[in-house]
Amino acid sequence: MLAHVDCNSAYVSWERVFRPDLEGVPTVVLSNNDGMVVASSKEAKALGLDLGRPWFELRPHAQRLGVTALSSNYELYGDMSRRFHAILARFTPELEVYSIDEAFLRVSPRIARDPDAMTALGREIKDTLHRLIGVPVCVGIAETRTLAKLANRSAKKIAAFDGVCVWPATRPEWRQQLMSRLPVSEVWGIASRLERRLVAMGISSIADLAAADPVRIRKAFNVVVMRTALELRGVPSIVAEEDRTGRKEQLIVSRSFSEKVTTRDGMRQALSIYAQQAATRLVRHRQVAKLLTAFAGTSHYSEQRSFPSVLVKLPAPTADPVELTRAAHRLLPLIEDGGRYARAGLMLTDLRPAEVSQPLDLFRFAHEESRIAELIDKVQRKEGRDLLGLGYGGMRPGPSWQMKREMLTPRATTHWEELATVRA
Repeated sequence: MLAHVDCNSAYVSWERVFRPDLEGVPTVVLSNNDGMVVASSKEAKALGLDLGRPWFELRPHAQRLGVTALSSNYELYGDMSRRFHAILARFTPELEVYSIDEAFLRVSPRIARDPDAMTALGREIKDTLHRLIGVPVCVGIAETRTLAKLANRSAKKIAAFDGVCVWPATRPEWRQQLMSRLPVSEVWGIASRLERRLVAMGISSIADLAAADPVRIRKAFNVVVMRTALELRGVPSIVAEEDRTGRKEQLIVSRSFSEKVTTRDGMRQALSIYAQQAATRLVRHRQVAKLLTAFAGTSHYSEQRSFPSVLVKLPAPTADPVELTRAAHRLLPLIEDGGRYARAGLMLTDLRPAEVSQPLDLFRFAHEESRIAELIDKVQRKEGRDLLGLGYGGMRPGPSWQMKREMLTPRATTHWEELATVRA
């Protein structure tokens, strides 16, 4: 038996922990450069402010609607997510972190035999998270991951569950009625494109998919959809995602600029910063890279469009920021001064575990032995990202194109100067 725990409107809920005045206020959180809505409170959703709504369209009406908009506070969200998962780990020896605000927990066989005990567990998880970190969550418990997600959805949508739905504790007639009423797109992993193909086969509801012939589903689609259909019948078919720590297949550092970069020197600084960030992430994942692709691009709507890129084969697998910066700068001859570049980035591929990719002395980079990337990472984690940089990536003042976050709240748990003050 599995419990699925999901934060309600995670970004907004994490903001409200340190901004209790936002309780009951329609609140939205915006994407990078304050571009569009990426999280909405239930009050904002009731006003029709769905995800993907551009902020420039919403801004003129925000005051009239009483909407509060916030920039994405990734430092705060990352720390709150860590605390969320750390608390969940207390309830199970088998925690599967599914995303920044979701996780699956294995329920012990002793509790799984008793529906009342499972309900009590769900309530304890919900209450503990609210008491310790002030975050509202919903809990769904069922035999399979797909049904646990469906139970969690029911816990969110149906007030009678009060945030906890134990699937086996509900009546079979109710479950059948619910699954017959809900469209198949409500199932975990069934996107709109796949839904259209299923509907064309006469499978329009969740109940239809659960009753479908698995062999027919596999022939028409693939084994993944067949497993989903089996899980809806209560047959565990989707295994926990493999822990891929240190085994990422590619690493991308890319971002749109808040202001267009129009000079080669500006692009040099951007690529230097990205190379430094890429090196830091490789070190954290205990990996090295053999190939680097550097790219840049103007807006697709620009009159003079340009999308230069270059693929660089590194002399040896490395996570050294000096070597990655040197490789990234191979893009610069393709950058035109006066061009209005809207974004740039680096993609590292052919990644390998660092411990099994020790180069021969002939190809060993002298500065890599100094562990520069690890040192920069440690200093930045402790003192902030702006304190230390390498070469052009460390020049001050920082670049004007950095991510725009005009409505950023204090990073209350990760920056000394922005710590929350508590008075009692």
